[in-house]
Amino acid sequence: MSKYIISIHRICTARRRIILKTENPTVTPLWCLWSVTCHTGPEVVSQLKEKKGASNNQATKRLRKERSSCQPVLDLFDQQYSQELGDLWAPARAVLLDPRSWQYGVMLNRFSAVTGITQILQSQGFSALLPQTDASTSLCNGPSTASNSKHQAGKDSLLPPGCISNCLPNASHLQPDSTSHALGQDFQSEPSLSLLHPTLQCYIHPYPLRFPSQAHRPGQLKQYYLLNAASLLPVLALQVRDGEKVLDLCAAPGGKALAIMQCATPALLCCNEPDPHRRDWLAKTLESFLPRSLISRVIVSAQDGRSFGQSEAGTYDKVLVDAPCSNDRSWLYSSSSQQGEHRLKERARLPALQAQLLRSALSAVRPGGVVVYSTCTLSSSENCAVVETVLNDCPEAVPEDLWDEIASPLSKYFTFSPAHPGHGQTPQKPSLQPQNGTSSSYHHRLGILVVPQPGKTWGPMFLSRIRRRK
Repeated sequence: MSKYIISIHRICTARRRIILKTENPTVTPLWCLWSVTCHTGPEVVSQLKEKKGASNNQATKRLRKERSSCQPVLDLFDQQYSQELGDLWAPARAVLLDPRSWQYGVMLNRFSAVTGITQILQSQGFSALLPQTDASTSLCNGPSTASNSKHQAGKDSLLPPGCISNCLPNASHLQPDSTSHALGQDFQSEPSLSLLHPTLQCYIHPYPLRFPSQAHRPGQLKQYYLLNAASLLPVLALQVRDGEKVLDLCAAPGGKALAIMQCATPALLCCNEPDPHRRDWLAKTLESFLPRSLISRVIVSAQDGRSFGQSEAGTYDKVLVDAPCSNDRSWLYSSSSQQGEHRLKERARLPALQAQLLRSALSAVRPGGVVVYSTCTLSSSENCAVVETVLNDCPEAVPEDLWDEIASPLSKYFTFSPAHPGHGQTPQKPSLQPQNGTSSSYHHRLGILVVPQPGKTWGPMFLSRIRRRK
């Protein structure tokens, strides 16, 4: 076991001792605080590493100082969400106002040896979010599982934007990298991609424990990615299969693109991000987790997502639209009242942009293909209302029910609500047929919503799957 893994184990063991000595684990001072961006990738907003001799009390005070809510945003949330979420809003509000209670997931990287990390996670009380088969576990955890490749860091190692017909990989792109090796182990060759049967692995903890992050190390792949586990649900709904062509229309910072690559080995994954700074962040994320042999299957595009459907019409099998939205977790902690008020003014313009992106995605997907639309807001105007608007404009688009496929099997970990405004009741399986001539039940099949609740602090996350008719 490498010195790095031993170091993680010591940190986590010490952290566990602190938790066990604390009556309420959710109020234990955190030494690393994470926030989820609009595209649900982790971003360090403060590192509360306790200095020698510093008391837990001082760490708690610093934490509270770092995370004060923005009153104009909270006022609007109270007004809107108390109507849209009913009884679910009060506990959701309590979670959003207590960052110390926020949970997070550890998504393992199947292209890196993770046996040691898995053992440490399990010893600290983490458990797998998704069931693992014996075959997939051995492939993901075995020492010869693809590598921490020696590869050139920087933007040049990713293919530039361009026509995807020129970017499909050929056999020469998929040769094992002779310099590949697993962290802390001998040099080993990367296994044939055709032999991999990947299964997404994410570990979660019932308490808000913080697992240490891994710094970028040129030439070596990271072993895991920290994220809000609810952000994996749109990827699961996408149902990507080996050999498919996939578009991530709003890809930065790259967490969902990485999750796609954990689920399958597509023939092509196009990660689109028009903003140059976010695109650089995306490129670095991909390079930190994907070996060179897979980089040839991944391109980074800089197109305006609203016009993508015109330039690449009918090209993709699957399209993910993780749309820009009024991120509730982030916006609630706007740095000032002025920033909060500015964001709220911008909020009214988001549904039009989101609808344009969803229409573009439906144009980019082939007949019979699937589009998944997602946001990280509770707002119905950015969720089911956007889906309904686009469905009214696109007769070839058909929504698909996700309740039995996603919500029911994972209800142990997430609190799901049928995504229609004003239900105000404890979530239950929605009816998919109109009742009494009203459209209220129609809203039920437009998508599902993950609502943060005590003990299940994941989300917010809305997801809807739409299939284009053949």
